[in-house]
Amino acid sequence: MSTGPRNDRAAPRTPGVTPADDAVAPPLPAGVPGPVPDAGPPPSAAADPGTAGGNTGADGDAGTDGGSVRAAERAVLRLARPYLGRLVGAGLLAAATEFAGLALMATATWLLMSAAGRPPLDRLTVAIVAVRALAIGRGLFRYTERLAGHDAVLRMITDVRARVFAALAARRDAARQRTGDALSRLVSDVEAVQDLLLRVLVPATAAAGVSVLAVALAAVVSSPAAAVLALGLLVAGVALPLAATALTRRAADEVAPLRGALATDAVDLTHGAADLAAFGATRYALDAAAGRARRLARLERRLAATGFAVDAAGVLIAGATAGAVVVTALRGGVDGVLVGVLAVGSLTAVEVALALVGAARQRTQLRAGLVRVAALLTAPTETNVTETNVTETGAAGASAGGTDAGAEAAGRGSTAAGTVGSGPHDVRFDEVTVRYRDDAAPALDGFTLDLPAGRRVAVVGPSGAGKSTLAAVLTGTVRPEAGRVTLDGADLSAYPAAELPRAVGGLLADAYVFHATVRDNLLLGRPDADEAALTDATRAAGLLDWVCAQPAGWETVVGEEGGQLSGGQRQRLALARALLAAPGVLVLDEPTEGLDPAAADAVLASALAATPAGHSVLLISHRLSGLAGFDEVVVLDAGRVAQRGRHDELAATPGWYRDQWLLQEAAERGYLALAPGA
Repeated sequence: MSTGPRNDRAAPRTPGVTPADDAVAPPLPAGVPGPVPDAGPPPSAAADPGTAGGNTGADGDAGTDGGSVRAAERAVLRLARPYLGRLVGAGLLAAATEFAGLALMATATWLLMSAAGRPPLDRLTVAIVAVRALAIGRGLFRYTERLAGHDAVLRMITDVRARVFAALAARRDAARQRTGDALSRLVSDVEAVQDLLLRVLVPATAAAGVSVLAVALAAVVSSPAAAVLALGLLVAGVALPLAATALTRRAADEVAPLRGALATDAVDLTHGAADLAAFGATRYALDAAAGRARRLARLERRLAATGFAVDAAGVLIAGATAGAVVVTALRGGVDGVLVGVLAVGSLTAVEVALALVGAARQRTQLRAGLVRVAALLTAPTETNVTETNVTETGAAGASAGGTDAGAEAAGRGSTAAGTVGSGPHDVRFDEVTVRYRDDAAPALDGFTLDLPAGRRVAVVGPSGAGKSTLAAVLTGTVRPEAGRVTLDGADLSAYPAAELPRAVGGLLADAYVFHATVRDNLLLGRPDADEAALTDATRAAGLLDWVCAQPAGWETVVGEEGGQLSGGQRQRLALARALLAAPGVLVLDEPTEGLDPAAADAVLASALAATPAGHSVLLISHRLSGLAGFDEVVVLDAGRVAQRGRHDELAATPGWYRDQWLLQEAAERGYLALAPGA
């Protein structure tokens, strides 16, 4: 049965715009048949490495200039300290592998050239054994180097990925964080940390060490030849890597942001396919994604071509170095067999040194990814609230209002150190303004509301009124550009982001349901809850009968994003999780969505009854039924308060609330006439 216009939920959302963004309808650019999905930076932005690479912006990305890259590398390497012994071992094994290869080639050359003179076999026995030992040792060293290196790096990556996930989850601007970009940071960018160690530092260190040893051994045979070899190694191991870096830096800095944008495109085009079709913007989104894909392909082709040219130059340098060493050795009167050893050894040594070119090229391609990871790992956390912050706020409240706000905060679940509990809390919105885009109207405009402990307030209004934005501001995921939100007298942003959900939380728009069991999804709200608590929460959410009817009971797997549940069951599961968490300020954003009117009224009444005494409730709803018991009803329109009062007062006063009340009442009683042709 219809419950009247669904407002916010009826209009398809533009993919790429977060739930909070639906307070403002995106403008239509000329020539585009529908709202433009925010599918990452436009191609023009991606073409500018200053923009694409990450000039510090709203999402906290740092730039990719040399200083920021070195700072990012230092931040990443600090995380490697616990695994330093393993990494040093991997580096030594890599050097041993390369030296074994160099010694193998030199010894084998000496053996072949000496054997051509048919000397007694006993003169070749040591060389024969050495060749076998070096061949076996080289493979053994390589295997153990890879084993040790990957063991250390995978241990470190586990820690880095956990830290990046925690940083992304704790960001107060999470509502603006694109899912695809977050996935790119968590996967591709974190892999840049792995590549920095395994493909840059370890091989570069080994190559540099073996190059020095090669020159030292050549000097034993001929000092002039060693000098020529040293010059060739400097060209191959220093000049050529610098040239490769200069040639690939600009293109490489664009690759990571473009990959993040393409990941965002993939999410938008799959999860947002229905919305794109509804807005007629599918073609535009496909064209935008294709443009970025073509740009990325061009950049990767350019990098591949540059790499081929650099590799070709390396081969020429190796040949020229070996030739120069041979000429110098012959002029110095070096024995013919040793000239051959110097020639082959020089080729091998330069080949080892060319690993520095690969390391430099790899480092250039990792720059943007490392900066993006380091920006998350080193950004000031929003959990470091000092005792002074909250204490001073309490003192200010005491002097202004004649009450000890700090003592009240301690009594209501907040301590002077800034930590918060799940007990009752006082919340106040003071002239709060939120704007998602500079050229758009504010989603909230001068909003003011008092929500003391134990008070229940319902917020209603038409689509785009700013209701979801209000919930996002209260839970700390969106920061106001003006005004202030206080929790127990202290600014909301002063509280640790990791602890804030204990005080303010609940059922928000698009609450996530994990591909796990019913029990696991519920325990996210309160990990230490026993079965009795789970039963009470699901009973209050109207889901207990369904759980009991399932063969697996609490162990029923709900599928990815709750795909095995109906819309109403999924919503009630998320509601049960919110009730189980029991924050001091319970936010309920459309808790009865997907339920028929009778079930919706019963679930809302049950959920409110299950809320602990003294805990406040902020309800966001399109249905006006069931609001008679609320202390205040606020009607939002275009981010401003259009009406406020109790249900009975608003239902008797001409305005939006009365019109919607009559419309919904008629719809639920079956008196709403169908439109012609419906």
